[in-house]
Amino acid sequence: MRDRVRARLVAFARRLRRLERRELDAFFRWLEHTGNLLHLSVLVFVPLLIAAVTWLANATAAISFLLFPPLASGAYTLFADPEGTYATPWKFVGGMTVGACCGWLALALASAIGLDGGGVSASGAALGVFFTGTCTWALDLEEPTAFSTALLVLVTGNAHAAYVLGIVVSSSFVAVAFVAWRRHFYEERARYLYGTTSGDDHVFVPMGSDDIDGDADGTVDESVARFGASIAAAHDAGKVVLFDVVDEGAAAEAVGESGGNVGRTESAATTTERVAGDAARRLESLAAELEEAYGVPCEFVVAADGGLSASLVLQTAQRQNCDLIVAPYAESDRGGLSPFIKGLFDSEIDVIAFRSNDGRERWRHGLVAARGAGDTARAMLDFAIRVTGSHRPISVCTCIDGESRRRTAESTLADLIDAFSGRFETHVVNAAVETYLTRVAPRYDVCFVGSSTDRTTASRFVSPPTFRKLRDLECDVAIVHRGRRR
Repeated sequence: MRDRVRARLVAFARRLRRLERRELDAFFRWLEHTGNLLHLSVLVFVPLLIAAVTWLANATAAISFLLFPPLASGAYTLFADPEGTYATPWKFVGGMTVGACCGWLALALASAIGLDGGGVSASGAALGVFFTGTCTWALDLEEPTAFSTALLVLVTGNAHAAYVLGIVVSSSFVAVAFVAWRRHFYEERARYLYGTTSGDDHVFVPMGSDDIDGDADGTVDESVARFGASIAAAHDAGKVVLFDVVDEGAAAEAVGESGGNVGRTESAATTTERVAGDAARRLESLAAELEEAYGVPCEFVVAADGGLSASLVLQTAQRQNCDLIVAPYAESDRGGLSPFIKGLFDSEIDVIAFRSNDGRERWRHGLVAARGAGDTARAMLDFAIRVTGSHRPISVCTCIDGESRRRTAESTLADLIDAFSGRFETHVVNAAVETYLTRVAPRYDVCFVGSSTDRTTASRFVSPPTFRKLRDLECDVAIVHRGRRR
């Protein structure tokens, strides 16, 4: 009884840990979207900064509470749009300060010529707004919060100088915090948030293309291995593991067909060893070529089993501590993905199904076809940079079905490439994706597309994945799947 209860508690604890890992993984993937990251930053950093300024206001008389409205709205503008027109420290601090000074000057001028009129001076307000607009335009400090500080200085009584000083101190504090956040976190978010930029450096390559696709040949295996090596070589910790399987059943069947029952078991074992030895020598030779060509450590594993299967590949990849599988692309007889590729895509490990067009060994020009700016699109862009080299321009495209979507699509592509360093060119095309890619494919060596495994079944039924429409594309195709916790 006690053992059963203990077993149930252990099983329940394991389920909770799996749930925790899955939810944490989903949260980080949600955070990879730039819009979500900015919203979360606004919710976290703006309240903290306002709390710090409030503490300063309570500790010193130099900071007036009247500066909080423009300061809060200005801080929101900075963190919500860090690449926007108003997201510069000079414009933020300078605009608020110039606005406060213009309001002070307008109030003094209205009082000097007798236009104050008691209460809040209407003439001072008008002149303050006019002076602020003129000065910020001339100094290129146009900032919405400048007009707020220009008007609020009118109600500070005789504490005009203290108010202006408080504006300078508080806005400078917020600006310094914003610059530190943008420089050390936002602009480096690819390193902290995007898993493929720091991972996917141990690449596992199953080599049995004839087991995966009966029409394949040895050049497919070699091209796939070289593609995987080019990805791994981009990271200092990269390595490649080549994997092949010796089919014990096929070896025994071959011995049986050769005739004779005496010593059949021994002969089958001998045949299996001979085939395994041939496979090991072939992989060893290819591993040496990859190490010399790409400068990446290369290992190989040969297993004796009933044939190459998705479950065997996934188990071996995990045992070899690999976080990316690069496998030859294969289709079923009906034209869809083969069971082997479907099995790999239904896993927690990142997978690239690679279709070689002409057995090339280097990929200098890459094209990324993206639907959005999610984790799969960022993984495709990262792989494209690693394969082609950061010094070569990467083309990133998205297709729309109407001109009304162009501005949104352009913004999406800007968000996608913004986190990566390198040279990029973006294309927003009002055409069907298969039509556009078929037309431009000859210009590129490899095209990256998503596997659409992050979409629902209904979504894939209504809008089939892009790779299903690209069978005749005149370049290599890399279909990228991002693994997810279960």
